[in-house]
Amino acid sequence: MARRRQAVTIRHVAADAGVSLQTVSRVINKEPNVRPEMMARVQASIDKLGYVPSIAAQRMGGSRSYLILALNDRDRTIADWTNRQGTDWVDQMLLGGMLKCAEHGYRLIFELVDTHSDHIERELMGAIAALQPDGVLLTPPHSDNPLITGLLAEQGISFARIGSLKDGAGFALTMGDEGAARLATEHLIALGHRRIGFIAGDADYGLSQWRVEGWTAAMAAAGLATGDLLAAGDFGYASGRLAAERLLALADPVTAIVASSDQMALATLELARARGLSVPGDLSLVSFDDTPIARFAHPPMTAVVQPIAEVTARAVALIIDENAGRQTPHGPVVVPASLAVRGSTAPPRPPQS
Repeated sequence: MARRRQAVTIRHVAADAGVSLQTVSRVINKEPNVRPEMMARVQASIDKLGYVPSIAAQRMGGSRSYLILALNDRDRTIADWTNRQGTDWVDQMLLGGMLKCAEHGYRLIFELVDTHSDHIERELMGAIAALQPDGVLLTPPHSDNPLITGLLAEQGISFARIGSLKDGAGFALTMGDEGAARLATEHLIALGHRRIGFIAGDADYGLSQWRVEGWTAAMAAAGLATGDLLAAGDFGYASGRLAAERLLALADPVTAIVASSDQMALATLELARARGLSVPGDLSLVSFDDTPIARFAHPPMTAVVQPIAEVTARAVALIIDENAGRQTPHGPVVVPASLAVRGSTAPPRPPQS
């Protein structure tokens, strides 16, 4: 029977290089107070022995855990998973966060928390006690929850608030939602549309109002009224269908709709088709997020492309920089969205004489 190969540990590296465990740990963590010749010596032993750093070894250099905790909304995430509707937002968040963590020897831990729960403080404190994270990523609506942000600030834990511009502790990051909605609306205006409806997202999310403001600003700049053109949704398919029904039933019909999520846009697309309306012939449609359902719909939907992976990677980098004592920006960080123009938008039909 072949003998199992003994795992190479930080102690083996220290012995081979003739240095202390703490010195090896400082090299692993890329700390600035290591002489170049010492770093080269330790790195040569790491390469020779095939050593793979562990979190335990990293922790020897100080009090850091090398863990970052990402929190997402429990109810909405589980509902999407259960209904098999896909959670591209979560996937992209994990992509950006995990890759950036890996660059710096960190690990990303993903947890679901109900922001409306009476037990949220106990849940969060339990996770912090168990994991002792160096930082926390907050996504909407957690990023605007003063109980969560206040608790993290009291604990002295570095954290990033994605989709939040409220004053207070933590790094604020957005994807330029107001500008993105304005970009989507201006695209439709440039095509010749004047009656442009907007389906808003969940009011619990600050970004929902930003998107409404972007649409309103673009319409006002073009001298267009918005009085009856705003419909409320909650990002889900059912709410999108109800909102689209109201917009399509207006006496002066809309010729275009901007929906604040792909699910609501898909509901609008399918409702239009059921009513015998052509997209984009009778109705142009712009979506938000650009998940696979937007790209693989028929026709493929023009959509605001949310840079979720990029903003999450930036948030992780800010947390790591703060923990390392490096300089970080004071104001909000904006990673702007873009617009992918596809087959769901076109000029409106000329009025019949």
